[in-house]
Amino acid sequence: QVQVVESGGGLVQAGGSLRLSCTVSGLPFAVNNMGWFRQAPGKEREGVSCMPWSGSNTYYVDSVKGRFTISRDNNKNTLYLQMNNLKSEDTAMYYCAPVGTMYGGRCPLPESVRYWGQGTQVTVSS
Repeated sequence: QVQVVESGGGLVQAGGSLRLSCTVSGLPFAVNNMGWFRQAPGKEREGVSCMPWSGSNTYYVDSVKGRFTISRDNNKNTLYLQMNNLKSEDTAMYYCAPVGTMYGGRCPLPESVRYWGQGTQVTVSS
């Protein structure tokens, strides 16, 4: 049984930072591509950042480039998302997930994700 558990969200002022964590069990984490997605109220879920199992050629959506950093610790089965210089438009529920093939080096579509966690809320006040 695959379990995905996100943590680290919260309320932060614009310009602040948060670090999200995601632990995964029930699958071989070290050989799985992983990703962070987010969904704001009234909007579709989007891929924020994805990392191949190798750790190289990570993907970031344009709106977070230079501000967010994805990383992983395979010894702890944990994925991280360091978020700096947060903006009000980053407010959303953030989800972590094992993902499939990163075609073109991009995050797969959310519709293709099989396992989701409960998410962690990030709220940025301006």
